[in-house]
Amino acid sequence: MSLPTILVADDDRSIRTVLSQALGRAGYQVRATAQASTLWQWVEEGEGDLVITDVVMPDENGLDLIPRIRRIRPDLRVVVMSAQSTLMTAVKATQRGAFEYLPKPFDLKEVLAVVARALATPAMPVQPAAAPPRPEEQMSLIGRSVVMQDIYRIIARLTTSDLTVMITGESGTGKELVARALHDYGPRRAGPFVAINMAAIPRNLIESELFGHERGAFTGATSRVAGRFEQAAGGTLFLDEIGDMPPEAQTRLLRVLQDGAFTTVGGTVPIRANVRIIAATHRDLRQAIREGAFREDLYYRLNVVPMRLPPLRERVEDIPLLARHFLNENADGAGNVRVLDEEAMGRLQAYRWPGNVRELENLMRRITALHPQESIGADIIDAELAEVSSSGVPGEGTSTETLAEAVERHLRRFLAAGAGQDDMPMSDIYDKVIAEVERPLIAMMLSATRGNQIRAAAMLGLNRNTLRKKIRDLDIPVVRGGA
Repeated sequence: MSLPTILVADDDRSIRTVLSQALGRAGYQVRATAQASTLWQWVEEGEGDLVITDVVMPDENGLDLIPRIRRIRPDLRVVVMSAQSTLMTAVKATQRGAFEYLPKPFDLKEVLAVVARALATPAMPVQPAAAPPRPEEQMSLIGRSVVMQDIYRIIARLTTSDLTVMITGESGTGKELVARALHDYGPRRAGPFVAINMAAIPRNLIESELFGHERGAFTGATSRVAGRFEQAAGGTLFLDEIGDMPPEAQTRLLRVLQDGAFTTVGGTVPIRANVRIIAATHRDLRQAIREGAFREDLYYRLNVVPMRLPPLRERVEDIPLLARHFLNENADGAGNVRVLDEEAMGRLQAYRWPGNVRELENLMRRITALHPQESIGADIIDAELAEVSSSGVPGEGTSTETLAEAVERHLRRFLAAGAGQDDMPMSDIYDKVIAEVERPLIAMMLSATRGNQIRAAAMLGLNRNTLRKKIRDLDIPVVRGGA
């Protein structure tokens, strides 16, 4: 039995050499070239079991080769490499039929894993070419960090499906931007994108906002009004801050997801729900389920494809790219663009960014408006960030609040929220509050001891068996030997 042959196309000699050596050691035959035309000749002659190609080639764009390869060799997998590392590259590669997209620089172990998976995956039928996406200059998702590359690949894979997506992440991480990208490059791009913030709507109006109402349905309903489900027909409905949806609306939404139809408030005729649902939240919905504040069955209906957006502090390598983008975007009418010097950029990367990308964007806007000099130094960044801290904007290390005061503040909010839910009477408050404190406390001790339960129990002053039971009851993940 002959060994699989991998066709490698990249105009960088060092990359061709590294890939050839790694694939050879893994037991594959390799043919490598710097020309797209040579690669195409090999494909036409029936050579190869898998193609690995760069995007930028001396004689042709590697992405343009993919549809041609798929037409004459639909069983031949194509893996795309690119140093451009943008969402657009990932989307184009996926929509043109690439098996996988790998940003440069790549991990050789990941390349070998992708090759093995591609060779083992049955051939898929050739899909009709998708409509071209928007121009790259309109892209709003920016970043070339490893975590953002993972986000790009997930979005790219979802461009050919209509699956429900749950986006989680801290405030300011760009959840709506991701939702819009999923819509703009998905199968419903020709339809409307309708967003609704569940936290901004009064409880008694949520059902009317979502499903619409008939004339006379309630006092003040002088005419029929279409809800967001009808407005988004044929497109995407983005349910932002889904964790703030009250229980009665959760029940209605679950019924719509199960039945595929809904009725307006005051109406009797079912209306088909022709929308793709994308939900987002900054809350821990699993914790909300344990507290009885969110329906578990609704969670699993919405969490078909989970996506976690990283906070800015987890992708500091993207901060220079983002900062320059926001400065360029906010250049004054004369086209004068501010430039951050090296020390200023270091200050930005050292900051914790409690407000995430949104906070960085606001800072760049403020600098453009208030500082006329072209070069922005560390002194300006220090002054602006100090102003933010002194103004009471929450961030790590900026609060003098004691632990007892913080607990009291959160308890007041917890009790106030529960008191307003007539159909969810308050009960077992003590156990719920203790669980709220125990779970993060135990999780932090386990992290500090790298999963050593004996040491964690000693630090907590608990019996080891008691700690094990709490870990199990509170569903706390234990990662042993972690950093």
